[in-house]
Amino acid sequence: MKIYFIGICGTATGNVAVLMKKLGHEVAGSDSGMYEPMKGVLSGSGIDAKEGWSPERLDAFAPDLVVVGNSVSRMNPELEFVLAGQKYPYDSLPSLIGEKIIGKRESLVVSGTHGKTTTTSIAAYLLRSNGVDAGWLIGGVPRDLPEGGSNLGSPDAPFVIEGDEYDSAFFDKRSKFLHYRPRVLVINNIEFDHADIFRDLEDVKRTFTHVRRIVSPRGTIIENSDDKNVSSLENTPWVPRATVGTSDLSYLKISDFSESPSGSKFSLSCLGKTKMVETRLCGLFNARNIAMAVAGVGKILGLENPLDLDLSSIGNFVGVRRRQEVILDTPDFVAVEDFAHHPTALSLTIRSLKNKYPGYKIFACFEPRSNTAKRKVLQNDFAKALSEADSAFVGAVNAPKLDKDSKMDTFAMASLYPDKIRAYKTNEDLLHDLISKVEPKTVCAFFSNGSFDSIHKKFTAIFSNKSKTNS
Repeated sequence: MKIYFIGICGTATGNVAVLMKKLGHEVAGSDSGMYEPMKGVLSGSGIDAKEGWSPERLDAFAPDLVVVGNSVSRMNPELEFVLAGQKYPYDSLPSLIGEKIIGKRESLVVSGTHGKTTTTSIAAYLLRSNGVDAGWLIGGVPRDLPEGGSNLGSPDAPFVIEGDEYDSAFFDKRSKFLHYRPRVLVINNIEFDHADIFRDLEDVKRTFTHVRRIVSPRGTIIENSDDKNVSSLENTPWVPRATVGTSDLSYLKISDFSESPSGSKFSLSCLGKTKMVETRLCGLFNARNIAMAVAGVGKILGLENPLDLDLSSIGNFVGVRRRQEVILDTPDFVAVEDFAHHPTALSLTIRSLKNKYPGYKIFACFEPRSNTAKRKVLQNDFAKALSEADSAFVGAVNAPKLDKDSKMDTFAMASLYPDKIRAYKTNEDLLHDLISKVEPKTVCAFFSNGSFDSIHKKFTAIFSNKSKTNS
């Protein structure tokens, strides 16, 4: 089968293209920008991926199927060619994943507003360390899986996938996870997000209700019992549910949590059995990510008790790129890159950094980049979360298509906490002021789901040299 991907250089699209190549299909594609690391991944897999749109090139390839990436919309030259000619069938990426990659395999689908990438990576890592040749598809770059963000695994082994609630394609506004045929569904948490496609929290909860309705009756739904929005979803008499949380009533209970500069530790208890877990990851939210992964892996393997798994490897798990990733670590200056782009994620990470680095000031640098963060809808919540840092620096909002009434006003946001938050017209202005204010014993956390104009890299280079000079 010949498959052409429009928008091939996205993390998910590129990884799926690699998997389809491994399945024996002939794969090609295009994108408006070919960026690392996916550019190198595609090239290393022998995939013909070109920069720029060319209907002629697509036509010369003569695909049996055109896969339209989530970022591709009408007026794209290749898409318009496909729609006008009706010569080549097209489909969404999530549909292709469900049909051709998951198929009849037992799927563990990890969903939730926060923590999907980390939890999916932990689940894949646990399966591997317990001798299971699982497949996986992860929307990030796991640092502990040599195969990277995608792996086919054995056809008769489970497949672990990050279940995103975002829409599938320009022509399919259903959430991606509705295509993934869950045998075991993990719901880690639910909050209002993706303001460009969901009206409000109830609209978000509705799509999670829909995915619960398609879980196999032979499967399980794993729920975060500490999250009131998850707990408020409808009952599911057609499929068993198991809870994870800090309550004594939880199926898998988290207790005795503590953290230090080297990581955290906690106890997991289930059906009369208890195990102590030590991890390099910090924050109670990461303890919950681990517990969710343990419960999900236990259920997908059909274990009566998930604590029958060997959990010793968790202590070696480093994490995922851009999730509390330390990019500069000196006695005086620390820099952390994090993907957080929601108020809750910002707040939890800032608190975790305070616990991990006692005696250090925490500076939070935030780029409003996601479709929710660009809007005013959570502006006050972002301000409150950022105010938990010792100082916060807010960069430019790149949203030319949003009108003034909808677009986040970073200067108005900063005015809510004038002693804590500063806003800037450009990211370069932010970096210049940040450099002037950083003193020894400071942690600078850079929060963005985009490039942040690479100011975190520039900061790291400057203060790495300063540290060498001071020593």
